Amino acid sequence: MNIPFVSLKKMHGEIRSELDEKFASVLDKSNYIMGDELEAFEKSFADYCGTKHAIGVGNGLDALYLILRAFGIGDGDEVIVPSNTYIATALAVSYTGATPVFVEPDIRTFTINPEKIEEKITEKTKAIMAVHLYGRTADMDEINAIAHKHGLKVVEDSAQAHGATYKGKKAGSLADASGFSFYPGKNLGALGDGGAVTTNDDELANRVSMLRNYGSKIKYDHELMGNNSRLDEMQAAFLNVKLPHLDKWNTFRNKVVSRYLSEIKNPLITLPLPCDDVHYNIWHIFAVMTDHRDSLEKYLSDNGVGTNKHYPKAIHLQGAYRHLGLSEGTYPIAEKISACELSLPLYYGMKEEEIDYLIALLNSWSI
Repeated sequence: MNIPFVSLKKMHGEIRSELDEKFASVLDKSNYIMGDELEAFEKSFADYCGTKHAIGVGNGLDALYLILRAFGIGDGDEVIVPSNTYIATALAVSYTGATPVFVEPDIRTFTINPEKIEEKITEKTKAIMAVHLYGRTADMDEINAIAHKHGLKVVEDSAQAHGATYKGKKAGSLADASGFSFYPGKNLGALGDGGAVTTNDDELANRVSMLRNYGSKIKYDHELMGNNSRLDEMQAAFLNVKLPHLDKWNTFRNKVVSRYLSEIKNPLITLPLPCDDVHYNIWHIFAVMTDHRDSLEKYLSDNGVGTNKHYPKAIHLQGAYRHLGLSEGTYPIAEKISACELSLPLYYGMKEEEIDYLIALLNSWSI
């Protein structure tokens, strides 16, 4: 049996006629930028997240970058980010001219450890970026309390958390602003790149709306030095089709994960924490840990199962951040996760026999 790491076939197959109709509609209108589809998606996505505003942008990295710029963060400033996350989180900080300051995660949750944040705050710190990694929200009450105490902004990186909740509130509504990615493999994915900013801050929303569009609200009148980062009409149209199905798809993923958590019994494999009364995880990634990752990865591949590693080299050890002078051993928890994490197949439409097969393989694996 062959099980890919991810497949979008069933998801898109069930809504193919709607996608085709939207494609034809946008094509016939001949308006491909900043039109009715974007306006409709921004309203629907804001309503879904429980925020006043959603602003469509080009991708998730731009969403985070534009938030920081709109807050006036730049040269000489510092922004706290998790040491274990995708590099886009740190790049958004760097592109403003500010410096990312890494804080270790809780190895049980993979999200930033609030107990380690305050020791990294300096007079240069302007914001904390909390990443809802793999679909689990960070511990936002503690993070927001620390930020309030020190007069800092809080930005959610919600790129992997479409529909996740914290104490009943949706990711995207838990801080001053949030950045989303609609990369095709996300739980809510476009058919290309895309992103959005959500916020309840009217001034921030206005500035992000200008910054994404060359710094302009009125054509050829540029109040700010902006960027070209707009969610195009075609991608907005596809997202308008997909958003009403998101909760169903997330529920399916949780059902698969429920089986993983209850039936994988191999002592060599550490499973992630389940959902609880505080965190509703939408399981963008099902990440296990093992001290023998290469062996497990090869074993599964030899048996037809696709996997992935999130992420095999910590940000502080990447060549892009060599200038920070952070050597191996500086962030041991992030390095441990990088060395031991393996992501298992998880997608809408997995068949029961595929889940059976994978669980049996994992329980049979030994070194």
